[in-house]
Amino acid sequence: MKLKNILLFSTVGLLTFSSCSEKMNYEEYNVYDEAYIQKMFGRVGGFMTRIYNDLDTDFGNYSGAMLSSATDESVYSHPGNAIEDFYNGALSPTNSKNSVWTTAWDGISYCNLVLDNFSNLTFPEYLLDMQYKEEMNQYKNYSYEARWARAYFYFELVRQYKNIPLKTHHVSAEEANALPQVSSDSIFQFIDEECAAIKDSIVKDYTTIGYPVQSETGRANKLAVMALRARAALYHASPLFNTENDNNLWIEAAKRCNEVITEARNEGKSLAGNYTKMFNSDSWKDADAQKEIIFGRRTAASNSFEKYNYPIGLENAGGGNCPTQNLVDAFEMTNGKAIDDPESGYDPQNPYANRDKRLSMIVARNGELWPNDTLQTYVGGANSSSVTYGTPTGYYLKKYINQSTIIKNTGASSFYHIWVTFRLGEFYLDYAEAALNATGSGYAAPSGLSMTAEQAINMVRKRAGQPNIEQGLSFADFKKKYENERFVELAFEGHRFFDLRRWQEAPQYLTTINKMTITKNSDGTLVYTPGVLETRNWKDAWYLFPLPQKDVLNCSYVQNPGYTK
Repeated sequence: MKLKNILLFSTVGLLTFSSCSEKMNYEEYNVYDEAYIQKMFGRVGGFMTRIYNDLDTDFGNYSGAMLSSATDESVYSHPGNAIEDFYNGALSPTNSKNSVWTTAWDGISYCNLVLDNFSNLTFPEYLLDMQYKEEMNQYKNYSYEARWARAYFYFELVRQYKNIPLKTHHVSAEEANALPQVSSDSIFQFIDEECAAIKDSIVKDYTTIGYPVQSETGRANKLAVMALRARAALYHASPLFNTENDNNLWIEAAKRCNEVITEARNEGKSLAGNYTKMFNSDSWKDADAQKEIIFGRRTAASNSFEKYNYPIGLENAGGGNCPTQNLVDAFEMTNGKAIDDPESGYDPQNPYANRDKRLSMIVARNGELWPNDTLQTYVGGANSSSVTYGTPTGYYLKKYINQSTIIKNTGASSFYHIWVTFRLGEFYLDYAEAALNATGSGYAAPSGLSMTAEQAINMVRKRAGQPNIEQGLSFADFKKKYENERFVELAFEGHRFFDLRRWQEAPQYLTTINKMTITKNSDGTLVYTPGVLETRNWKDAWYLFPLPQKDVLNCSYVQNPGYTK
């Protein structure tokens, strides 16, 4: 979208619309009305910008804490942060963590407004404009982009709340209040049907409608539609939603993931050669990263994420989301064996030698130069837990951080950050999960498909330099191997929180959080002692978010199980 067209929200006050209690108003001081919006491409385009801005990212949504710090991926170094509500019992209908609830309903309302009130316009006053054809091509695509975004917002809602209202038209607040909850099956069906309906109509390549590709890499295209359809199908097949374990849902998910992989290959996409490039600030224009990224959400230039997560001890650094020993232990040895395998060659006193190279790409550890100083996370070290807000786990985060960012008071710098919403690597893993569950084996392909779960996972492992998965694993052992691979490959991309919920396996992973304590001897040698940082409780109610109490009361919604107030 051209910058000259992104002007709506600096000139037109658009008030947001929550699920039940507010109403849309696109007027400011009663100057601008519907007819005003309908007059220009750019004014309608402003709605699309607003819609895209409502898509989720997680660069520290909870005062610096990521959702990863509500899981076994990381621990936020500032005690008392709101992220702890997800595991300390404070989550409730009156403390519902409802930012997605509010933002997604806002996004759905704007999508419906575009589709109902601002589609099928011709802008006759601009018929002689030199760029009229290109702008009309862009404008006609808005309806498909809006339908994709609406489906995405519904995916966000259904994975958190399960049974929710379905609002497909721009309605009044009173009408919205009266909408009933529908089953998650109905929501997943809506997402699937919307994606099926628009995938061959939405723009496949934005260079074909007259604009440079670099300015449009954050807009939905055919692959983004197919990716949403596939991810939603995988969630629908998962135990949290597929309570009867309908095998047809697993087969459907495998087919949808296979379609994404096939289409990506047909478009010349593949796994990026350099894993870290996908999470760099310039990934939107890096050719290697763009081979794999299907859709990325670019945020404004900022150094907040670095301030949150740079090692304590640096000026203005917060310590932040510190990777756990649970995550570090999940990285295999380079021979493909888990560290607890007696034949792995793992040395507890040289714990980072000969490990999966993704470990050093995601996690910063003692003695490493990060970002520009040597880390001292041993007891008493400058970046250790001995310092207020220092790492409680023994590690710091690398992924998504721009190492070049200066956060000092003097000479501070800022960069874009790109939240990777969909990338090809995810869909090899999604396919593997669906194929495994559909066939009951990691070594058999679902009916009508040619790829096995083993082959799909090995695509991801090959990029990491890891050997193929061993042959002959039982279903349970293969499943464990798969879940570990997903834990490592997709770390800090927003998947872990929801994976453990849709699998209904949270108690298995989230009750014990581990750390590494490093002691420095007088002769400079180090002693590594892994141990338990904290033990957490788990309630099955937490598989879903509580519906906000005001909406339960105002809209007569049925509260999710396990929440009493």
